[in-house]
Amino acid sequence: MLVVDDLEANRKLLTALLTREGYRVDLAVNGHDALESARRDPPDLILLDVMMPSPNGFEVCQSLKQAPATRLVPIVLITALQHSDDRIRGIDAGADDFISKPFNAHELRARVQSLIRIKRYTDDLDTAESVIVSLALTIEARDRYTDGHCQRLSSYASDLGRHLGLGDDAITALIRGGSLHDIGKVGIPDSILLKPGRLTADEYAIMQQHAAIGDRLCGELRSLRYVRPIVRHHHERQDGSGYPDGLRGDAIPLFAQIMGIVDVFDALTTARPYKAALSIASAGQELLWEADRGWHRRDLVDAFLLVVSRERPIA
Repeated sequence: MLVVDDLEANRKLLTALLTREGYRVDLAVNGHDALESARRDPPDLILLDVMMPSPNGFEVCQSLKQAPATRLVPIVLITALQHSDDRIRGIDAGADDFISKPFNAHELRARVQSLIRIKRYTDDLDTAESVIVSLALTIEARDRYTDGHCQRLSSYASDLGRHLGLGDDAITALIRGGSLHDIGKVGIPDSILLKPGRLTADEYAIMQQHAAIGDRLCGELRSLRYVRPIVRHHHERQDGSGYPDGLRGDAIPLFAQIMGIVDVFDALTTARPYKAALSIASAGQELLWEADRGWHRRDLVDAFLLVVSRERPIA
């Protein structure tokens, strides 16, 4: 637990109550110390006094909820303010619960236990997602010719997303999608996945199953709900000739269209046992040819090639 209060008496009282319940307690005497402590060692729960010198509890709460490392940490605002506007301000800042001063020890214990239970659930979800990401990177590492492919796709896709003006949630989905787009290859036999030459028609049909397999693997995690369309549909084409569902045009999710373009680009600019790597210029011409053929949106290809020419992301 992290207890944040500028009054020593309050810090001592909360520490005594929490340690009695078996919790380890860290202390902060102001908002700046609280932000530093939480970012250095994210706690399982924060008890945060509202009425402190700047930054006050509302401001500290908002900062912590906006930071990726601490956004899931439950925050209880401890306040003597009773007006509904103050509660609304706390909710807007991201507070998970409130305790009024003077607080009741039994109420404090119950609220803390409830929030810790919820924190365990979110930790379990994060752990499950981490396992899937690790699995995806392990699959990639099995083939030395695709090593680094996921990281490059995350970088290309997020750069294009920022160029298109997409929001933070979209950028996060594209970064995760780059890591997880081929997770379904866990279900493809090594004899096909690691074949040094081109695949036969039957082998290619089996390889195509990885998109649907990956979708099923991600399906149980709500945190990946924006990533699933990338995993399933990044091989769809504008003219309906892609897989697994033969989607056409705008029926293909935008994030999947972005991932499909950068996936082709990375494949073209990376050496394989059966081909040499193309230059950026040659890969760009190939992408433009595919767009003119009706496989990709031309405006997205043009935007990506502009990003590539500006950023020069390939070593």
